[in-house]
Amino acid sequence: MTTMDEEDLSEYFRIQYGQKLLKLLMKFPVSEEESPSPSIRLLEKKKEAKLVHQAMEAQKEAFKTRMEALNNRWEELGSKEIQLKAYIRKFEQFIQENDQKRIRALKKANKERELKKQRVKELAKAKIEMAALKQQHQKLYNKLQQYSIFNKYLEKVVEVSEFEEIREVIGRYKTLVGMHRDLVQSAQEGMEMIEQAKVRLARYKEEKDDEMLQHNNELARLQLRFDHARSDVIVWESRWAHIQNTAAKKTLMLGTIKMATLNLFQSVAKQMKEALMVPVEDTHKQLDMIQQFIQDLSDIWSEVKKKEQNRSLTGMNKE
Repeated sequence: MTTMDEEDLSEYFRIQYGQKLLKLLMKFPVSEEESPSPSIRLLEKKKEAKLVHQAMEAQKEAFKTRMEALNNRWEELGSKEIQLKAYIRKFEQFIQENDQKRIRALKKANKERELKKQRVKELAKAKIEMAALKQQHQKLYNKLQQYSIFNKYLEKVVEVSEFEEIREVIGRYKTLVGMHRDLVQSAQEGMEMIEQAKVRLARYKEEKDDEMLQHNNELARLQLRFDHARSDVIVWESRWAHIQNTAAKKTLMLGTIKMATLNLFQSVAKQMKEALMVPVEDTHKQLDMIQQFIQDLSDIWSEVKKKEQNRSLTGMNKE
């Protein structure tokens, strides 16, 4: 907040208190009878104005002092606000750092707790394994006690045999066991090869049986086709014989027709008393000439009938 100037304060007090004083003076009008002389009134007015001015000055000083106090207070509050903000920032930073430390501590505690659980589990597992190892050790010790008689037996064998040490006997035994295992494996492989050969033979026989069955089916189908073809040959031979017979009959009939046509053509030629130049083998031309001759005879006959009818009608009219 800024401090007001003296001129602004004077103007403010003049407007506020001057108008109020004028209103107060106007409320108490002085009558002409009681009013003093003008010089006295002027002195009184000056005195009143001086009092008002003094009051205004006092009020202005008090207001100025108050404004200065307010400005100082405002500046003090501003500095305190800055200090408070800085304190708040430091406090928030402190809280944040404490939260981070607390989170790290919680994570570390959780990690240590998980590590402790894991160590406890590992310890329990190790105890179980230790117990199992002890049990296995006891079993091995018991077996060792049981097999000790075999050691004594092997010592006696070494004494009465060509071997000098027990490990030579064990080595010989392992060699024999290996040879036996190899022989068993070879025999097993031979049996497997025999079984595979049997399977291949059975598969080959099955394939050949299928092929023979297919060939037999094909042979039966071909035999059936041969029988059908042979029956078709008989049918077609009979048809061919029928066709040949029919063709012979047709040929004979055609020859007869040609001979009849030729005879008829020769008769027509005699009737026409003309030498018609038509080849003997051209039956179609001969038939055309015969047809033309018959058509001409028909036309002549029609003309004759018409003339006879006309003659008959004429005779009837005369009678």
